[in-house]
Amino acid sequence: MDKKIYFASDFHLGAPNYNESRKREALIVSWLNFIEPSCSELFLMGDVFDFWFEYGKVIPKGFIRLQGKLAQMADAGIKIYFFKGNHDMWVNDYFTKEIGIEIISDELVMERNNKKFYLHHGDGLGPGDTKYKFLRKVFRNRFCQWLFAVLPPRIGLFIANGWSGSSRIANDKKEVFLGEENEWLAIFAKEELQKAHYDYFIFGHRHLPLDIKLTNNSRYMNIGEWINYNSYGVFDGEELRLEYFNPKS
Repeated sequence: MDKKIYFASDFHLGAPNYNESRKREALIVSWLNFIEPSCSELFLMGDVFDFWFEYGKVIPKGFIRLQGKLAQMADAGIKIYFFKGNHDMWVNDYFTKEIGIEIISDELVMERNNKKFYLHHGDGLGPGDTKYKFLRKVFRNRFCQWLFAVLPPRIGLFIANGWSGSSRIANDKKEVFLGEENEWLAIFAKEELQKAHYDYFIFGHRHLPLDIKLTNNSRYMNIGEWINYNSYGVFDGEELRLEYFNPKS
């Protein structure tokens, strides 16, 4: 495998404000420039945006530099996947039509170089968080989405941006390691291993870079977020690594 596969999540573009988001967008584009020569596939694993909703002919303004860079990479033959997160679950077909990005609604199971991967944003998995799991079903319900789409975009985006402002990222909430026995995505991964073997489980959503050995031949990696860590995963055909982007190094 001459080229590499990259995984990143939780850019939360749009939060906590325009200026900070623009700086982060520029950093992310710099990272994309850095990985592009070695990249065969790019997995954007949810919450790329702190809020996203596609109306029939309207999308949230901004983020044009990221979209332009992704379009350029896709045109160059790099396969790009976009996972729906809990903040951008209302992505529909805009990025597919305009850029050629494949949208993933839930999990993706795949094999690369005889390694089996289980990929998911991470929201709604594992024990607990029953309130969000209920809300996730409501937010993903087509009728509920239609009701929201009936609102004029100015009103709908105002409501959504207010909700987005209460997010963990917008409030700079720092996450701490809970111990392997309490990390709900590690618990979920161990339960899945009882059903089938996976070499790697890769999630976002947790906002904390983690690399946990589940068994002798299975690992759980959380690829973190891009406000505090600038972390990402990279698979070179032999090994999956958790890395951090420092444009000054």
